[in-house]
Amino acid sequence: MGSTGEGFGRRDLIKRSAALGLIAVPTMSFLSACASGGGDTSTKGPDKGLVSKENPFGLAKGGKLDVVIFKGGFGDDYAKAWEAAFDKKWGTTSSHLGTQEIAAKLQPRFNGGNPPDVLNDSGAQMIKIDVLAKGGQLADLTAVLEAPSIDDPNKKVRDTLIAGTVEQGTQAGKFVALNYVYTVFGFWYSGKLFKEKGWTEPKTWDEFLAVCAKAKEAGIGGLAHQGKYPYYINVVIMDLIAKKGGLEAMKAIDNLSPNAFEGNPAALAAIEAVYEVVEKGYLMPGTNGLTHTEAQTAWNQYKAAFIPSGSWLENEQLKQTPADFDMKFLPVPVLADSKLPFAAIRAGANEAFVVPEKAANKAGGLEFLRTMLSREWSTTFAQQANSLTVVKDGVDPSVKLRPGTQSAVAAVKAAGTDTFNYLYPDWYSEMDSDIQNASNELMAQRIQPKEWIKRAQAAVDKAAKDPNAKNNHRS
Repeated sequence: MGSTGEGFGRRDLIKRSAALGLIAVPTMSFLSACASGGGDTSTKGPDKGLVSKENPFGLAKGGKLDVVIFKGGFGDDYAKAWEAAFDKKWGTTSSHLGTQEIAAKLQPRFNGGNPPDVLNDSGAQMIKIDVLAKGGQLADLTAVLEAPSIDDPNKKVRDTLIAGTVEQGTQAGKFVALNYVYTVFGFWYSGKLFKEKGWTEPKTWDEFLAVCAKAKEAGIGGLAHQGKYPYYINVVIMDLIAKKGGLEAMKAIDNLSPNAFEGNPAALAAIEAVYEVVEKGYLMPGTNGLTHTEAQTAWNQYKAAFIPSGSWLENEQLKQTPADFDMKFLPVPVLADSKLPFAAIRAGANEAFVVPEKAANKAGGLEFLRTMLSREWSTTFAQQANSLTVVKDGVDPSVKLRPGTQSAVAAVKAAGTDTFNYLYPDWYSEMDSDIQNASNELMAQRIQPKEWIKRAQAAVDKAAKDPNAKNNHRS
């Protein structure tokens, strides 16, 4: 996920919203990356004699560029458009792979020393960024941050990014991943269904449970969740913890505190709240056994009132969503005595793009990332993927995004500086997986809330023994 713990400035936010006519918000993709085959290493390398303000990495004309994109919620048409533009400017020949099988297709290439030049490492089958970083497999992208911005060469690229982008992509003090998509997380619902049923958008957890009860009475599920991928229900759990306990509760988890979960009343209150949905039978029947797309499609068919996801959901479900569905975003409702308001949301940089350390055309990879952070390519992404990027004012005002994204933009505006984001999923992927596994057991009623707390704390304590942990700290 991405963003600073404290959120980014209201001025940046309003400028970004205005740039879209208050109509567009980010999208992250739980599935998105492009991989390319072949081990040809004939690509031209950097030429120091070519370095200039317009060509900061000394990229020689011609040669090859190998791009692999996660083809998930955002698709990969945007990347094909980027590659065509890049080839036209630099005379390169790009090879493109769009796939969801990132680990299966890319791990052998990393192991063999012939990785692609650009990789969108995302999705359920991504190679964990912290694992690649520890293995010395990722190029340091600091040079991209320090390079001149394409739109304003008097500005560094780093000065064109929303707050939290650099922090999100930093591993053990080194910036190695460009999280490109500005994403908002929370619940989603159908405006049409709510209008037909006379339901009101819930702002408190009690109100949320009341809508779930009404949904059950109407013969539909209160909450659908992507049971085979507990990543999604963890959005709800972790947001409840952050909103109940405030930013300190969130930072305690990222900083691997011995009291991150055990001894943290906010964590217990959050997990008990989610478990109440299970105990009262408010889950959509069968949802525990569904993939993300299966659960989301059932929700699109009005079989459940709510579903948790990031703002890539709308683009991912374009073909399954009825024309009059009226997709709406809802911040996770608050528990009693929460330190953060209802309007507070998890938002920030997501969807990692990396340049492998052993890329045959590293200069091309770095220049590709620099160009991604131009207004032109940011606008292309917004048009093709219905999402915003981490480039401030990066989208042409004429771009119109869809209802769900408009709703998310309005939520970002309402949140103001009350945005937050966790860093532990990027810093400690094994810890993240262990907590997801505990959530899976909880939702299936195989464990109780106190056992979830115990397992989550054990995952934190295990991560704290990682020598790299001392280099990851948020103040």
